[in-house]
Amino acid sequence: MTRALDRAVAQARACTLCPDLPLGPRPVLRVSSTARLLIIGQAPGTRVHATGIPWNDPSGDRLRTWLALDRDTFCDTARIAIVPMGLCYPGRLPNGGDAPPRPICAATWHPVLLPLMPAIALTLLVGSYAQARLLGPGAVGDRVLRFRDFLPRHFPLPHPSWRTTAWERHTPRFATDVLPALRAMVRNAIK
Repeated sequence: MTRALDRAVAQARACTLCPDLPLGPRPVLRVSSTARLLIIGQAPGTRVHATGIPWNDPSGDRLRTWLALDRDTFCDTARIAIVPMGLCYPGRLPNGGDAPPRPICAATWHPVLLPLMPAIALTLLVGSYAQARLLGPGAVGDRVLRFRDFLPRHFPLPHPSWRTTAWERHTPRFATDVLPALRAMVRNAIK
């Protein structure tokens, strides 16, 4: 299994399906055959693109706070895998937000990579793109509050960008109900 995964990761990292990306292709992912937690987010931002380190930005800091994980634990590839919906930075929208991940990316790489990680016990679906692909249509905030409906396999989360702070302030159940359950599930998955 490890050789197959190594080959698949090498192919994914060399991907040039989207040569027209504004900063060029630079797939950012982290996988291992022993990982017990899988994080599927949107796509790398500019800082992640520049460093090649997943969630190496303020959104990653916020996600680690939600998960109650320090950076070293979060970066432990033996326990935590990260395969976003888009492996490369997709560019910007006219309104200033990041462009959506290109659908060809998850359609190409998820079926290749995810089956090669048999130890995954829990998958965090971070944001609308991951949730739509794996859970179908629905509202992110509603799914997050109904997280128990998707357990034990999936745990839906909002995207941890600054844009979510207002929702979080107006949704106290996120702090009182969702985060304690999330932290317990993550601890159990990666122990």
